[in-house]
Amino acid sequence: MSSGSVSGGAGSRRPLVIVLAVIGVVAFVVGVLWFTGAAPSFLNVGSHVKGHGHHLFRGLAGVVVGIAALLGAWSISKRSR
Repeated sequence: MSSGSVSGGAGSRRPLVIVLAVIGVVAFVVGVLWFTGAAPSFLNVGSHVKGHGHHLFRGLAGVVVGIAALLGAWSISKRSR
């Protein structure tokens, strides 16, 4: 057993970086889809929003979450080197 696997080295953070990157990309894409009004219908299921005014807020939230997740993945990957 190597000391890197025992002390929680850079290899143990790789799955977290991958998960954060995937979440970031998906959230960013969904946010952009909300902005354009091309979001799939399954995202509207159970929505109480009748008009299209709240698409801006949902799009902004998706983009912000996506950027935050991507920045987190980048930060973790840089810190582990």
